[in-house]
Amino acid sequence: MHLLSTRPGGFVEDETIVTRLDQTPAEIVILSSADTTLSLLSAACTGLARTQPGFPTVRLANLLYLRQPASLDLYLDEVLRHAQVVVLDHLGSESAWPYGIQQIGALARRQGQRLAMFSGDLQEDPHLVERSTLAPSVCHLLWQYLRAGGAGNALQFVQAVAFHGLGHGHAPLPPRSLPQAAVHVPPALVPSASRPAGHTVPGIDDLCAAWVPGAPVAALVFYRSHLMAGNTAAFDALAVSMARHGLNPLPIALDSLKDPLCLSTLQALCEQHAVQLVLNTTAFAALEEGAALAGDAPVLQVIASGGNREDWWADSQGLRPRDIAMQVVLPEMDGRIVTRAISFKGLSHRCAFTQTDVVAYQPEPDRVDFVAALAQRWCRLRRLPAGEKRVALILANYPGSEGRLGSGVGLDTPASVIGILQRLQAEGYAMGDPALLPPDGDALMQVLQQGIANDPSQWPVRPAWQSYALSDYLARLAALPAGMAEAIHARWGVPEADPLLRQGRFMVAGLRLGQVFIGIQPARANAAEPREQGAAGAQDYASYHDAELVPPHGYLAFYFWLRDVFAIDAIVHVGKHGNLEWLPGKSLALSQVCWPDAILGPLPHLYPFIVNDPGEGAQAKRRSQAVIIDHLMPPLTRAENHGPMQDLERLVDEYYDALLVDARRATLLRRQILEAVRRQHLLEELDLAAPAGNAPDDDAILARIDAYLCELK
Repeated sequence: MHLLSTRPGGFVEDETIVTRLDQTPAEIVILSSADTTLSLLSAACTGLARTQPGFPTVRLANLLYLRQPASLDLYLDEVLRHAQVVVLDHLGSESAWPYGIQQIGALARRQGQRLAMFSGDLQEDPHLVERSTLAPSVCHLLWQYLRAGGAGNALQFVQAVAFHGLGHGHAPLPPRSLPQAAVHVPPALVPSASRPAGHTVPGIDDLCAAWVPGAPVAALVFYRSHLMAGNTAAFDALAVSMARHGLNPLPIALDSLKDPLCLSTLQALCEQHAVQLVLNTTAFAALEEGAALAGDAPVLQVIASGGNREDWWADSQGLRPRDIAMQVVLPEMDGRIVTRAISFKGLSHRCAFTQTDVVAYQPEPDRVDFVAALAQRWCRLRRLPAGEKRVALILANYPGSEGRLGSGVGLDTPASVIGILQRLQAEGYAMGDPALLPPDGDALMQVLQQGIANDPSQWPVRPAWQSYALSDYLARLAALPAGMAEAIHARWGVPEADPLLRQGRFMVAGLRLGQVFIGIQPARANAAEPREQGAAGAQDYASYHDAELVPPHGYLAFYFWLRDVFAIDAIVHVGKHGNLEWLPGKSLALSQVCWPDAILGPLPHLYPFIVNDPGEGAQAKRRSQAVIIDHLMPPLTRAENHGPMQDLERLVDEYYDALLVDARRATLLRRQILEAVRRQHLLEELDLAAPAGNAPDDDAILARIDAYLCELK
């Protein structure tokens, strides 16, 4: 067991760690798992203590720090057992925290405390109220104050606790209902000096007046509790960045997307203002099947992390389990596009009266700008005429042999690319001379192999139809976050030594058809590494999923050319699966020093992916903001050998049968098998060819060919 002083916004989900809150006893203790609630109550308590001498002492604590049983036991002994009134604003049912509910209830009855337990959700929980010692009507009243939100209701809540729990003061005013959904106007977008005289509270008209005529409108959805607590710095920063990127932001604060009134209000506002995209920061899955926030507008899931920045920066996972579940896994059920974490909890101040650390969401500027840029690019993609869009279709190549070009699990990738090209052509995409469009997948593969691909042995004799200047690459490399260029140099050497560099330019594999590019994804391993004759080396296999291996210079040059020179508006990685989403970095909530983030940037990303592998599809969704377009599995059929391999398999089967019943026939079959192996040049393929004068052992050949035929099937 360990004792750990708690850090604001940084509770640790580890049952081996005991958290001790640095508090002294008080007459009233209020527990809640919502930092926004605690922030409001801290301000209310401080104000009452200042204006009402003799106001009861109050302690506030976040329930998340007390979920570990030993942590609660410590708090019970040091603080709770001395209180006269205890209020528990519990998010979830009793089963979510049975130990805490039972212990707090037992303590209240044992010591005659006034206890109010109620739900932290929009629905009351009668089972929690039954465990209270205060009257159900009082519990209901306190629940109403906190669910209504706002500074005024927080003030009345504290007065109600003191009045009904200790008989202090007078009966408070009843709860004042505030709108469940409201438009928020960030002060930086509509300064008070720009509003008419006497117009003290800005509204939707002021926001619309600040918009740029004709710019796309994007809704920004966040919890109303943040607005009521004045905790809007992160959302204000995102709205300002959206405006800077050419969008008209429409910030909307609401209770929950599960609430019918909130959802209908949001949908009405989106329809009224022709919203092109929604940035959602609320948690959980929300929508019924067939429902939508804003018609067919994309919905970006933006993460407001409940952890602190230091943990995020140091954690290879990126987020704590609670954030992963509520802000990534469940929202994915609604088909949202997962983006980045734009804010983290940090210490605002230490409240001396309530002895609690007041935390607030603090924006992460770089991540805010990334999300705003991604939103702008999705809006541009929606509004741009088809003939002006530039798109890249990227084919996987695992390993980097030309026999594996366009490999994709369960997908005929070349034929699918032809289908996509034909659809783009029909919809008006500029694809140059129609005669240059390959008629089928085989023709596409033949055309691609006329230029450079990923086989270095062919590079000297093939043209590179597009290239990226070394000078441009060096400038791009220097602009990467600190340490990234040094990591490439340490692993792969200087750019000038990269084998993909020819005459001062990086070769880029692929074919241009007007404003559509069909590219071959480069290997993660450098071609200068040792290779077997005429084929990709073992490092191609090992590197594909290597979470520590940084990509070589030629890899970066490929994507930088797509972004800077060909200037694509969207990228499609065709078929499971490429290797961009497996580059080093966090598992989700990527930072600017994560390699998928630095290489791909804030680009719209689409990814046809086989439906039966959601795990690897989630990797692309969470690490490269991909929209997964599932395709069904192909019809099942028996895996058989064919041609000479089928004849060889028959001979091998007959040979092993004959060994048991007919030795002479087995000898004949053995000779036929060995002749067929040599006739088909399989010794070289099986690495059994030996130098002249040292014939390979026949028994070794027979054993290896049997295993080889099984592998083929």
